[in-house]
Amino acid sequence: MNRKDFIQRSTLAGIGLTLPLGAWLSSCTETPSKEHSPEFKKLTYDLLKNWCDGLIKTQIMDTEDPKIHGMFKCPACNKVHGRMMDAVYPLLAMAKYTGEQKYLDSGIAVMEWAQNVTLPSGAWSNDLNPKSWNGITVFGAISLAEALHYHGDLLDDQRRKNWTDRLARAADFIYKKFPTMDVTNVNYGATTIYALNLIGKILNKPEYLTRSKELAESIKTYFTAPNNFLYGEIKPSAHKLSAKGLPGVDLGYNVEESLNNIVLYAVHENDTELLDLLDKSLSTHLEFMLPDGGWDNGWGTRMFKWTYWGSRTCDGSQPALVLMANRNPALGTAAVKYTELLKKCTNNGLLHGGIHYVSHGIKPCIHHTFAHTKPLAHLLDNWDNLPKIDTTVPLPRSTADGIKHYKEIDTSLFARGDWRGTVTAYDAIYKDGHYRQATGGAISLLYHNKVGLLLAASMAKYELVESLNQQPNPGEDFPFTPRVETVHKDKWYSNIFDRAANISSVDTDGKIRIDAQCQLKNDENEAVEETASEFSLTYHCSESALQILANTNQKITSETAFVLPIISPTGEAVTQVNPKEITVQKPKGLVRITSSVPLKIKEIPKERIFNMVPGAEAIPIMAFFENNENTVSITIEVS
Repeated sequence: MNRKDFIQRSTLAGIGLTLPLGAWLSSCTETPSKEHSPEFKKLTYDLLKNWCDGLIKTQIMDTEDPKIHGMFKCPACNKVHGRMMDAVYPLLAMAKYTGEQKYLDSGIAVMEWAQNVTLPSGAWSNDLNPKSWNGITVFGAISLAEALHYHGDLLDDQRRKNWTDRLARAADFIYKKFPTMDVTNVNYGATTIYALNLIGKILNKPEYLTRSKELAESIKTYFTAPNNFLYGEIKPSAHKLSAKGLPGVDLGYNVEESLNNIVLYAVHENDTELLDLLDKSLSTHLEFMLPDGGWDNGWGTRMFKWTYWGSRTCDGSQPALVLMANRNPALGTAAVKYTELLKKCTNNGLLHGGIHYVSHGIKPCIHHTFAHTKPLAHLLDNWDNLPKIDTTVPLPRSTADGIKHYKEIDTSLFARGDWRGTVTAYDAIYKDGHYRQATGGAISLLYHNKVGLLLAASMAKYELVESLNQQPNPGEDFPFTPRVETVHKDKWYSNIFDRAANISSVDTDGKIRIDAQCQLKNDENEAVEETASEFSLTYHCSESALQILANTNQKITSETAFVLPIISPTGEAVTQVNPKEITVQKPKGLVRITSSVPLKIKEIPKERIFNMVPGAEAIPIMAFFENNENTVSITIEVS
């Protein structure tokens, strides 16, 4: 296509193929004026363009070598990410918006590269190994379908036919792969609901529409009582329960993938029963968003892929948040805050997998960017039919006060003054093995409205549960979850391995108190012997401070400490005021940590220690139980 023809076609924005998706949306939402939410639209457009430009910088254009032509070369990983063709939709969208040939060329090239992961079944594989997981075809099929629907007019007739034929093969595979919700993790069935609905209408396949409706009916049973979490992120069965009888819930996958696709289906089909259920579910999930747009998922079953902004290989939460904002306006505020956070975590055109990648010199995985471009393009393509965004409506956690316990995940949120925190004893594990999210009565997150994130959990041991979808942890694996720990007979024991811990709470006289009873265990679930194993942890939260008390009634014979990794990027001034006091100067306040025993900062090679979960730096502070003392008290204040 020459440039003149391309520019003429690009001016026909919104023609698409055969489906009036805008009409679907406008039939189910309050249609605002043509020009609404201009600041959010600019934020969305600018970020999408920045990301598309960043992807193009990494793209190899070598028409002589089909094995690499069109491939995005990951700056961080010595591997090829097979799902990169998901970027075809946002790249074609940006070609339409700008009239610039480079975006169209990039989108075509990455689709051409996708032949390297094409299987005889019509599926795409997750990486170059043809035996790798092929369920990811559902995500690529949605992206290809939306590219054809919204921007297929940019393609010549033969290419558009070829891509449509390729979509048909992928859709046939999806139809056969996911006949029910129970094939694998719930996010795949949830995504298939929207995929078959969308593609069924594009290709005029009534059987796809029937299957989509069947799956949509089935998923209505995958929401917990009483809080309506979507469950099913657990193996070997989505219905597996933990020893405490709790289901597998992962906030990151729910908000960035599953709920998005269910919402898209429900809005398009005006399924009012499902919309009512989604309204309740999203309201619960929204209670876990921090005031700066971060997602509190240190307790989730798949937190091994948790980054503060979400989940590393998912798409992003904007569609669900925006489309449901006419029911709950705070969801619109969440969409803006979340997108602002993604922008803050973007450098040189690529989304980084955490808030401190740049300060610690960690290179970004390309997967984060090409996945998160898609929802931005979807918003822009449907902008005139979206609910108006009113950011004056506060997030629930911005105005929260008190305690709320969520029994389905045995986790409590607390808020008092500027403090926001989470304590968890959730015991569901994604799959058998040593994959440990925060548990054991640990405080898995602490946030202060003035200075931001202060504590954030990591895996108890960082492991590549999905080696193709995680980056190795740089340097020493030092867990970020605050904890009691001891080393006895060369084995490490901590409460963060204790899945049998229990928590309780009260709120009286302006002070919140959360109590946890736990044991020090190793990664094989064995309690330590010959030294204190049973501990109580008490968290007192008032408007002025958070106090942590760790106590045991047993004799301590091995060196035992309470470990407090304070989230802090390289460059913030750290001062040991005296043996029992450390301060951290943050841009908007001074954090003061005092203790009943001396505080020590663990010696590390660099100024800060880094953990991939949640993609942050921290100061590793340790408070050791002294001789004949069975209690450590630590207080955190902000001025």
